[in-house]
Amino acid sequence: MNKGRLFIISGPSGSGKDTILAEVFKKMPELKFSISTITRPMRKGEIEGEKYHFTTNDIFEKMLEKGELLEHNLFVGNYYGTPKAPVENAINNGDDIIVEVDVNGAAQIREKVDDSVSVFILPPSLEVLKERLTKRDTDSVEAVKKRLECALCEINRADEYDYVVVNNEIPDAVNDVISIIKSDRLRIDRNIKLINEISNK
Repeated sequence: MNKGRLFIISGPSGSGKDTILAEVFKKMPELKFSISTITRPMRKGEIEGEKYHFTTNDIFEKMLEKGELLEHNLFVGNYYGTPKAPVENAINNGDDIIVEVDVNGAAQIREKVDDSVSVFILPPSLEVLKERLTKRDTDSVEAVKKRLECALCEINRADEYDYVVVNNEIPDAVNDVISIIKSDRLRIDRNIKLINEISNK
């Protein structure tokens, strides 16, 4: 059985990565999703185990001590992290798994999983990104400004990734992400066992 692959997805707030991933999972239901562990309080509408596992700072810090996380971050007093075991289990079972993290988390994962594939979701322009953030109508003008500043910092690190997908139109961006996953599955290094079986090596 061939091993699976870890796909890292990042992008600034407003880039549309959540919408893109939702459509990708609809079209590729065999994909696994890495559920993050976080210590902030659960927000209205969130469901335990859907996108996040909610825990305490003490438990999270014990996970850190035991080396059970691929990456982690401390933001406004709360921890965010990617548990190692579910990712390793998926890969060893031959399943492709997606983890959605920021640029710092992606850098940590790449150091530990050298054959991961990273994809950065890019807005077509800062003007479009500003428009998307403003249309949300959930942030103040100052908050939107800060999000844009953070977005620019993240975009400046897009060259750390293997692929860039420009989200101009959702369907096109979804197809681009799917194309990356499917083409990776055709790589020689993921099909050595099949080649050897057919050639009786």
